[in-house]
Amino acid sequence: MKNYIIPIFLLISMVIQSHAQQQAVLQGRITDNKAKPVVGVTVGLEHKTAQTNTNGFYQLTDIPVGISKLLVQGVGYRAFNDTINLSAGVNTYDIRLMDSENILEDIAVSAEHRSHSNTESLVKIENTIMPVTIIDRRTIELMGSRRLDEVVKEQTGIAIVNDIGAGARSVGVQMQGFGSEYVMVLIDGQPIVGRNNGNFDLSRISVNNIERVEITKGAASNIYGGDALGGTINIITRQVVTDPQAVVSAAYGSNETIDVSLDGETPVLNKKGILSLGGNFYHTGGFNTTQGHITGTTMPPYDNYAGHSRFRYKFNERNAMSVSARYGLRRSFMNKAFAGTDYQTNDALEDRDLNLMVNFDHRFSERWRSMTRYYFTRFDNDNFVALTQGDSLSQSSFGQTLHRFEQQVSYSIPQKLELITGGGGTIESIDENILTGIDQIKAYFAYSQANWNVLPKLEVTFGLRYDNIVDYGWRLDPSAALKYEILPNLTAKVAYGTAFKAPDMKKLYQVSYDPGINSMLLGTYTMLDVMNALRQSGRVSQYELEPIYDEIKGLALNAEQSKSYNFSLIWESTDRKLRAEASAFHHDITNQINRVLIGMDIDGGLIYSYRNNPEAYYQGTDFSFTYSPFSDLLISGGYQYLVAKDRSIANEIREGGQFFDPLFDPEGGSVNYNPSAKDYWGIENRSNHMFNARVFYTYQPLDMTFNFRLNYRGKYPFSDRNNNGYLDRFDTFVRGHYLLNAGIEKKFPAKRFAIRATTENMLNFVDPKMPFQPGRVYFVGLTYNLYKQ
Repeated sequence: MKNYIIPIFLLISMVIQSHAQQQAVLQGRITDNKAKPVVGVTVGLEHKTAQTNTNGFYQLTDIPVGISKLLVQGVGYRAFNDTINLSAGVNTYDIRLMDSENILEDIAVSAEHRSHSNTESLVKIENTIMPVTIIDRRTIELMGSRRLDEVVKEQTGIAIVNDIGAGARSVGVQMQGFGSEYVMVLIDGQPIVGRNNGNFDLSRISVNNIERVEITKGAASNIYGGDALGGTINIITRQVVTDPQAVVSAAYGSNETIDVSLDGETPVLNKKGILSLGGNFYHTGGFNTTQGHITGTTMPPYDNYAGHSRFRYKFNERNAMSVSARYGLRRSFMNKAFAGTDYQTNDALEDRDLNLMVNFDHRFSERWRSMTRYYFTRFDNDNFVALTQGDSLSQSSFGQTLHRFEQQVSYSIPQKLELITGGGGTIESIDENILTGIDQIKAYFAYSQANWNVLPKLEVTFGLRYDNIVDYGWRLDPSAALKYEILPNLTAKVAYGTAFKAPDMKKLYQVSYDPGINSMLLGTYTMLDVMNALRQSGRVSQYELEPIYDEIKGLALNAEQSKSYNFSLIWESTDRKLRAEASAFHHDITNQINRVLIGMDIDGGLIYSYRNNPEAYYQGTDFSFTYSPFSDLLISGGYQYLVAKDRSIANEIREGGQFFDPLFDPEGGSVNYNPSAKDYWGIENRSNHMFNARVFYTYQPLDMTFNFRLNYRGKYPFSDRNNNGYLDRFDTFVRGHYLLNAGIEKKFPAKRFAIRATTENMLNFVDPKMPFQPGRVYFVGLTYNLYKQ
């Protein structure tokens, strides 16, 4: 590790000491007519653009010295134009924008928060009660990221996980201890489905047409419902288009990886409409992380095809409509043999994902606005697994359909109040070949949230959500937050929210087999039938069943309920070079649904199902910062400490209950002392410690950018090796590890293209319990703009 870290920080030190401005830098702060910062405004100068951050600050680098034309555009504001004379070094230019006379644009605009350029929803990220992270397009480009999981995995408090229940093909996310099934993934504010046992595969989404990624850490369920109990990842695609633009990008790298995309947008119909089209092809040859235990691949080869289109039309100053469609297809085939046995498998998988969305936007007045939204999605998964001897091991065809209707209404009083109210319903149905018919879940919801500026320095947020899920009843969940400006550069925020989440249909009905790790996952309503069939065929004997099977068989899953608390401090230096944010969080979850091992087949394959954890909780702290000592260097990082446990287990140990048996060491074969509550490690797949550090440096004379990114994840429990019903120090763990990545980009502005080279996992960390993490890999890619900007 030292061999890599020391040269990196020596390079940073040399860069800081020797750096000299070669060209002009323009920076400043943009505010509205009430001197409030405006977030997300686009600043353009000499074919370069930047967006203001949460404090209204912007910065443009590598600008020729002399006279340049400046253009500032923000939805809901009059465009600002000026001609400025730049000198070498740093130039500061603060701007105050005026309200647009034509207030109806593509998004909701109101006072301080006229920054949320998302045309598909009235919900604005800056009004959320929980901490927010925004990853802009430029950062995504410099990282060399190809898929969404590669973007989010380097953010503080976020881990990319390979949920056993979802299989080796499904790369999910974990935030503040919450698994992927509690993190809602959205595109332009609309939730997308196609989850495999609750785990949404982030690797399915290409990042080429993404303008930014908005991440909410902590409960966002007041607006989005129980699926956002742990947070949201909202993918914002390119929104405002004034001129035709098209970009083609291609990358090639290790494991036969090919990634090709073409995306374009153009104004149409006298600039009243905007048409966007794009497509992506992604191929990987797969890889093997078992270090000789398995021949073949643990992460399978696959081809992924994706296409998207969107059309927006503004009828007049009060009415606008948008229609969009996305389609994805993934096909893979994998051969595998387990060392020392004649057990070999062939498996084929095909995923199809269709998303359709229609929005109608109407403004009644400057204060009242409505948005009517309809969303349809269809997800199909066909999976066939066979032994090489010709026996069929598993064959499933799973289909999910979701209809979602929502009506949103917003009301605003500039500088005083922002109110959003919404309501609607969903119909979710599945069809699977092991079921006799189509099962269906209907749900109805309503919500309201008000952000009220009580005093110039104090903002209060109140929210209330109603959920009525057929077969699980109804529930009201409140939320509240206070935001106070302690000092001009120091803000405090405290938030509280509750949530309700019923089991989804996959946890109840889906049966899936993952040959990558030789495991099967059974929905609770299908568990008895499948296990009886396996036992009758001789695949499972009574000896291979775990005690937990008799405890949970035939039991229905209870709905989950949660309470979330968060306290944050945000500080920024007066020169805007340093920004830091610290948070403390606590989440209480009653009846949390968790995967459990219920048995093993005669070939060692693991069989899982679900049960409720009575009193789970996640709590901890996180800290993040960004530091820019000069315009061409950006240093950032963060750290999270997390405790994830079930109180009921610790209580049983203290009280001498079912978990008080002496600890057993499977490796040594010895029986140790009776446990105490301290011997309980916690919930699987959660690390106590995580941190990251990133350095981005641009060398202006050559128009080159270098970056180094380090991510650490502490060890975490993987499985209950000694079968005592909870995780202790004698169980199986994934060891703590570093992932070191680096990249370089060279731009050729006159020729409208850039070339990038990246290397990931430079320390070559591999663990068979992490089948999604390849060893050291290399990539090279280029981006070409078809239109001159």
